[in-house]
Amino acid sequence: MRRNRLRYLLPQGFFTLAWTEWGPEGGQPVVCLHGLTRTGRDFDALAGALAAGGRRVLCPDLPGRGASDWLPDPALYVPPSYVAALSHLLARLDGPVDWVGTSLGGICGMLISALPGSPIRRMVLNDIGSFVPGASLARIGDYLAHPMDFADMAGLEAHLRRAHAPFGALSDAEWRHLAETSARPAADGGVALHYDPGIARAFQELEPVDMDLSALWAEVRAEVLVLHGAESDLLLPATARAMARRPGVRAVEIPGCGHAPALMHPDQIGVVAEFLAGR
Repeated sequence: MRRNRLRYLLPQGFFTLAWTEWGPEGGQPVVCLHGLTRTGRDFDALAGALAAGGRRVLCPDLPGRGASDWLPDPALYVPPSYVAALSHLLARLDGPVDWVGTSLGGICGMLISALPGSPIRRMVLNDIGSFVPGASLARIGDYLAHPMDFADMAGLEAHLRRAHAPFGALSDAEWRHLAETSARPAADGGVALHYDPGIARAFQELEPVDMDLSALWAEVRAEVLVLHGAESDLLLPATARAMARRPGVRAVEIPGCGHAPALMHPDQIGVVAEFLAGR
């Protein structure tokens, strides 16, 4: 695993985007983008497996998360800012890429894929689709309202196990990995979740109404694999089925998961790897 950084430009100034990178630099690139409050380290297991097959895998931390710079105004934590940051990374790659996007990472992928001249060739949408129920957004807002600071790593891990139980049946080692890669030192000597509190404030200011992304989805031209957590409240079965009716789109239900499958289990990794390999 390699750690990299680049500078990107928003109207408010220059900021740093960080990512972890796996595999040969000459390999066909795959960009893996995490969900709302997560980091690129969520993809360590998937990235390692894809890299072993010769792929170059890049896992960015979205602005305000992980090792990337926090932004000066919570109002900047919106998809257009993320796409602007990611466009600098895509310009550096300067060629076709594949995309794996979990939740918010999938929305960013759809925004980029819908643009003329998009470099995205194949795209995995992990439990995100053309319609998002407002009730699921309200649930996310509820867990964002909880404190971000914890006395120790055990407390932070316990919080993640509760908040992200829909990720699926993870091992103790996998939960520990998610906790360790989600933590930063807190001012009081404890630990805190590794994202800007402004992200939660910005999200909670949004009205939790149904989100219709069908117009955006209609412009996506990449070949798409839709992963649907069988117990998800965010990507509904009817939405996944409707998306899969389009040529070049396939939907796969992931049992034992809600929003969103962690993509750590070998079976889930295998589904993604086969799709990205064109099989």
